Amino acid sequence: MNIVVCVKQVPDPETPPSSFKIDSVANRVMPAAGVPPVISPFDEHAVEAALRIKDAKGAKVTVISMGKDLVMDVVKKPLSMGADELILLQDEAFEGGDSFTTAYALSMAIKKTGQYDLILCGRQAADWDVGQVGLGIAELLGIPSVAPVKKVEALDGRVKVERVVPDGYEVIEVPMPAVVTISNELGEPRYATMKGIMAAARKKPTVWTSQDIGAEASKIGKAGSRIKLLKLFIPVREVKCVMAEGESIEEAAADLALKMRAAKII
Repeated sequence: MNIVVCVKQVPDPETPPSSFKIDSVANRVMPAAGVPPVISPFDEHAVEAALRIKDAKGAKVTVISMGKDLVMDVVKKPLSMGADELILLQDEAFEGGDSFTTAYALSMAIKKTGQYDLILCGRQAADWDVGQVGLGIAELLGIPSVAPVKKVEALDGRVKVERVVPDGYEVIEVPMPAVVTISNELGEPRYATMKGIMAAARKKPTVWTSQDIGAEASKIGKAGSRIKLLKLFIPVREVKCVMAEGESIEEAAADLALKMRAAKII
């Protein structure tokens, strides 16, 4: 069984918002200085889901990551957890894209890997929180998808999942190949062992460019982007405190009600 997991390197989501700055001309976020990036947390859950299947059924787990200025110690983390192979998509042509161009590039890379039975993604990336790439991959490959999922089990030619819904979960079975996006309800990802870290350090990732995966120039990067970002900014939140006044609790409550009505809260 061949499992492909798509992961993304992102700025650490635990970084205080005040540490970030915006390049208003280029419409991009300037990462906080001195704060190393991480694998997007939902993507780590996707790696964990793949490794659980590998532990139970046996499988080859291939991780694909796309980006610029990738930090090896970060993108190699899935290898140290137990993944078998790491493929990096690195090319200036990929820069300036959106969810569609990312899904397209990843789908082309997945095709190049050869046979694939299951594709796992995080339910959304921790930087933009859009949640479109996994479903986009499924659409481009013409295979079924289920999102978001808290448990995944590989059966004979099928995948059985527990799909998260507002009041619980649904049990769904779909034929493979399929795309499944994993949520944090799966449970905590495993820690990398010292043996795994040493093994990952010795493994050399495969690097592919846009030409290697046969991507059309009009469908990747800025040229293929279907979203135009008009303005990127850090919202300003102002807090104003107004005290309810009165000689008694009743008068203060009445004054509070009047102030809330004036503010159109009630």
